[in-house]
Amino acid sequence: MKQIIVVAGATGDLGLRIVNSLLDRGADVHVIVRSNASIEKRSEFAKPGATVFTIDTWNVDQISQACVGASCVVSALAGLRDVVIDAQKVLLEAAVVARVPRFIPSDYSLDFTRFSDGENRNLDWRREFHRYLDTSSISATSIFNGAFADMLTGQMPLVLFKQKLVLHWGDADHKMCFTTKDDVAAYTACAALDPAAPRCLRIAGDLISPREMRAVVNEVSGKKYRLLRAGGLGLLSILIKAAHTMAPGEKEIYPAFQGMQYMHNMMDKRATIATLNNSRYPMERWATAKDVLAAFLVK
Repeated sequence: MKQIIVVAGATGDLGLRIVNSLLDRGADVHVIVRSNASIEKRSEFAKPGATVFTIDTWNVDQISQACVGASCVVSALAGLRDVVIDAQKVLLEAAVVARVPRFIPSDYSLDFTRFSDGENRNLDWRREFHRYLDTSSISATSIFNGAFADMLTGQMPLVLFKQKLVLHWGDADHKMCFTTKDDVAAYTACAALDPAAPRCLRIAGDLISPREMRAVVNEVSGKKYRLLRAGGLGLLSILIKAAHTMAPGEKEIYPAFQGMQYMHNMMDKRATIATLNNSRYPMERWATAKDVLAAFLVK
């Protein structure tokens, strides 16, 4: 008998990938979609195995109906505090009311359990929900994947293509964790279908340092990039405070200062993963930073 997996936040980039990965693995997927979602967004789920539950109001009564009979609820919700904490609490309560045994929160980040409050606004919210989730009767699994490797093509100020630079802060030999969205989605689908999945799973498609990143981009581009150390992590902390003061971005999901906070965390040794859980599920192949950069540069 197929497992029923509920996915919230499926109209987002990662959420849609998770839905497709679940369908590829034979799951019966219940997709929660708000009634104000566009027709184009809703049409993306017109696939065998996907059942769309359209809700008018984000409340426990409506959401719990989509959760009846499910073995796991997967959250891919993204937003500000009202989404990461408030909306996820409603989703969690609906799962509990429907007696769903397992819940995967919308973490998909570096391991924020190793950091303290005040170091990263967005991860502070996830850590707060993490603590709340641990008080629930439901079994939970958080997936920590470092940073999305897809961001290496421009969103993350690490490889600067026009300037032919690999910019970094702190130690040039510190290895950072990167995982593509497709690999995160596939792994999440496997975890959702695994009744014995543990509380935390830590994965990385690639562990790579800025110095190694420079060698990779030189190889795939056929050009010579320079390694530039912008400063230490102490200087970056000062710049983060200044950026936050000048552009608070309280209503932005990813304001400039928050991206800087994430870079600081990535270069912090506390982000190092000693033991990876990559081998827990039979993934076809993990995409590397080289794969991502080659696909972007060799066109």
